[in-house]
Amino acid sequence: MDKQARADHIVEILEGYYPETPVPLDHKDPYTLLVSVLLSAQCTDARVNKTTPALWELADNPYDMMRVSVPEIKAIIRPCGLSPRKSQAIYDLSHIIMEEHDGEVPQSFEALEALPGVGHKTASVVMAQAFGVPAFPVDTHIHRLAYRWCLSTGKNVDKTEKDLKRLFAKELWNKLHLQIIFFGREYCPARGHDMKTCPICSLYGRKSLMK
Repeated sequence: MDKQARADHIVEILEGYYPETPVPLDHKDPYTLLVSVLLSAQCTDARVNKTTPALWELADNPYDMMRVSVPEIKAIIRPCGLSPRKSQAIYDLSHIIMEEHDGEVPQSFEALEALPGVGHKTASVVMAQAFGVPAFPVDTHIHRLAYRWCLSTGKNVDKTEKDLKRLFAKELWNKLHLQIIFFGREYCPARGHDMKTCPICSLYGRKSLMK
């Protein structure tokens, strides 16, 4: 079976397991999603969702966030890790959104990636999940599974993103990246994984990784 046929079958398998893909980060608008995704760097979605209610009580929009202090933000988001850097980024990007974007989260990759603490992956999540623009956010988990399933060479996340975008139709990207994340968490973890019993690895797992 060639790579495209393998990719098409993987889509069918994932659709069977996850026909619905709710956004795993709790949010109510593009701004709260942006901040939540920023907080999720090197942190679990579950931890972010436990932390953000207190942050939203402090400020849930860029106007209010720019009026609180970095130490106040830092004290709340400490459980998410990297709090010095993340708190400063949240404060700074709130100022920029107010001053340069009329208080609205910008709807372009270029403008999002220009915000403090926002890289390509974070921008891709916001574009996909807040604005419905086709994107394929590749985090370390998707990067790992794409290599494990022989969909990419695994050289780096940029290469993996390009490989996956070539294999999958654009209209599938926004849902598919969540399906892969959900499947990885439940059935295809990084450690202690038996590839021979995995619904996808058993069919398409990289032979060199098989135990």
